[in-house]
Amino acid sequence: MNALQQARTRAVRADLHVHTCASDSRWTAAQVVDGCRAKGIGLLAVADHDTTDSVPIAESLALESGIGYLRAVEVSSTTDGVLIHILAYGIDVEDPTLRGVLDANQTQATTNAVHNLRRLVDLDYPVSLADFLAYEYHRSRGGFKLLNYLSDCGIVTDLRDFFLAIAPHFDKPWASYVHPERAVAAIRAAGGIPVMAHPGASLKHRSGVTAANLSWMCSLGIAGFECYSQYHDAETISDCVTFCDQHDLAITGGSDFHGHLIDRALGSPEVYTGQFRLYEIQDHILYPDTKA
Repeated sequence: MNALQQARTRAVRADLHVHTCASDSRWTAAQVVDGCRAKGIGLLAVADHDTTDSVPIAESLALESGIGYLRAVEVSSTTDGVLIHILAYGIDVEDPTLRGVLDANQTQATTNAVHNLRRLVDLDYPVSLADFLAYEYHRSRGGFKLLNYLSDCGIVTDLRDFFLAIAPHFDKPWASYVHPERAVAAIRAAGGIPVMAHPGASLKHRSGVTAANLSWMCSLGIAGFECYSQYHDAETISDCVTFCDQHDLAITGGSDFHGHLIDRALGSPEVYTGQFRLYEIQDHILYPDTKA
């Protein structure tokens, strides 16, 4: 890295957790890059759920716009009844092991949606499995297939309504995704670094962000934590950072922005790379052309 790149790594405003309509956001990759440019965000990672479809176009647009880019994906995993999202940074998006895990997770998500739709049929909701299987929606609506189908059926109004009124009927609130250790192994096979997303949210039903819970995550292969998140209050951020300091782990941050599908803002919390500890992640950052 040259001196200019090193200075950027220390001082750049960053958002390392942004979604596009390739997964469940309302925004395209182009809209994300435009939004980052408007907010002065100089380092971006699009980390869609279990898909890297937006990575090539987001990378190209970001670099053309003078924004540093980090290839990423958010891998879903489950263990002991806990849904764990793992941010995979610096990945080879074509790696077959990683793609196998992403494909397996997408298959499980579809299977779970069908299972839950059948549950609604059994409860006499005015829905049809055949109609659901044939249903398509425009990805700019954001969310996921079951949410949009139920919305068009007049059963829910939005994502909040879905989770308050419908999700309690499901015996499987989320899919049986791959085990975290398998996810971590696939991320490493793809040359990536596994960082746990928003631990304050993922661990809230397991007594929250405690040293024991964070140590448990480390035992599964996690190399760092998304300490700075819209899910975290000041105390949670401090606890995560302190744990990472004590155990020499990576520190990242991001907005988990979904294109206004839910109430989160791009670039919030406002964080800079000087607040992070990127370690080997830093070696994977792609920089715009800095030639005069």
